Amino acid sequence: MTFFHSIDRWKRLGFPRSSRSQRSLPGADQPQRPWLPRGNLRRDLWASTADGAAYSVMVGCGETYIPAFALALGLGPVAAGMMASLPVLAGACFQLVTPLVVHRLRSNRGWVVWSTVVQALSFLPLAWWALRGHAELWELLVAVSIYWAAGMAGVPAWNAWMGTLVPERMRTPYFAHRHRLSQFGVLGGFVSGGLLLQWGQTHGVTLATFAALFILAGLCRLVSTACLAICRELKPPGFDALPTGDATQKMHEPSPAARLENLAGETAEDDPGAAPLWARLTALVRSPSGTLVCYLWAVAFACQFTAPYFTPYMLRELHLSYEAYMLIVATSFLAKALALPSLGRLGARLGPARLLGWAGLAIIPLSLLWIPSANIGYLMAVQVLAGTCWAGYELAMSLLFFAAVPPGERTGVVTAYNLGQAIATVAGAAAGGLLLRSLGEDQTAYFALFAASSLLRLATIPLLLRFRATGLQAVDTNQPARG
Repeated sequence: MTFFHSIDRWKRLGFPRSSRSQRSLPGADQPQRPWLPRGNLRRDLWASTADGAAYSVMVGCGETYIPAFALALGLGPVAAGMMASLPVLAGACFQLVTPLVVHRLRSNRGWVVWSTVVQALSFLPLAWWALRGHAELWELLVAVSIYWAAGMAGVPAWNAWMGTLVPERMRTPYFAHRHRLSQFGVLGGFVSGGLLLQWGQTHGVTLATFAALFILAGLCRLVSTACLAICRELKPPGFDALPTGDATQKMHEPSPAARLENLAGETAEDDPGAAPLWARLTALVRSPSGTLVCYLWAVAFACQFTAPYFTPYMLRELHLSYEAYMLIVATSFLAKALALPSLGRLGARLGPARLLGWAGLAIIPLSLLWIPSANIGYLMAVQVLAGTCWAGYELAMSLLFFAAVPPGERTGVVTAYNLGQAIATVAGAAAGGLLLRSLGEDQTAYFALFAASSLLRLATIPLLLRFRATGLQAVDTNQPARG
């Protein structure tokens, strides 16, 4: 049974088909495309899935190779680590304007589309510097910061948009399906990039190959943008009054548990951008779900302590070829893609909070597993385990946000959360970089880094247990399908 056959079955179980009142909503009058599946909801999910696939190819052949590009230009491992962390903070700071801009535009969809266009164009200077054969560190940081700023600026609006577009009972299977295809997209882009770089290295045109990859990544993001532009916006910000009796009104209402457990109850509902940043962050931490937020930030710090330095470790310390590097990293993407269907079914049965609990424990020892051997076969086996564990963690985290945050507050909440996440990311990468440099940037230093990351992840267990004890299982609205 295909996924869209499943959609038809869910519709027969009670999901409404398109109605005249739905077509009268702002953004619902998008022109029909003859090559898209029939039915408004089905078309939107098709386009959103295609967006995720094209975006993921961009990540695989573009974003993932930026640290390797920095190394190819002659920059050191700490500089490569900075490329994977500092721009994230710049992006998180810029995305603070998202609630205000969305409030002014009265459209999540419009802001997302324009943000993705800018992100696609940010690859142009990278391609130019690759052809030129030289770039200063600050130039790379500026270009990659624009890339992350444009990407992260659209994330809060995209979350709010998709939260009103995808019916609640369809979210777990749909997003598991979408994440799975996205992992295959990342895998395809990453494998293609690795093979091309291996060819370029053999023929002495490594930097020119990087330029081709960045141009391909920008084109993929433009395809993703076109898919986003196709999707409707059923309930734009400020358009709160649906016609009386319309079934979509009930479909988009948050559950009582979601209202009770929302992450930022103090956020202004009429104007998500009006609440000061500090007030939003404080509301996040002090809310009933504050333990969850703090746990996610703590995990980000612990993992980023070592994550930016895996690429320098493989390419500089282990002296792997681009082909071997591609095989090791691609194994993780493939494991994620293959594990997601089973994890989606498990998440539907257990709920996202319990799924997060199991995945949070499973990711603790992963960085330690890099120490015993540098054998490529062994490292690929480690990546199979790591990809499966991280797939469960990421799926649970995304589902918890949809379950816990009311649609009207989702843009402001995700914006504040992303800032805290970026601060934790940069702080972890900076601390890891200082430790790596102080220990001499040799194999022993990398092993110390891997061990420290696992110890920091172990220290997050009290927050995870506290989250499990607060009764937030009430947000697990995704129960097993009946009938």
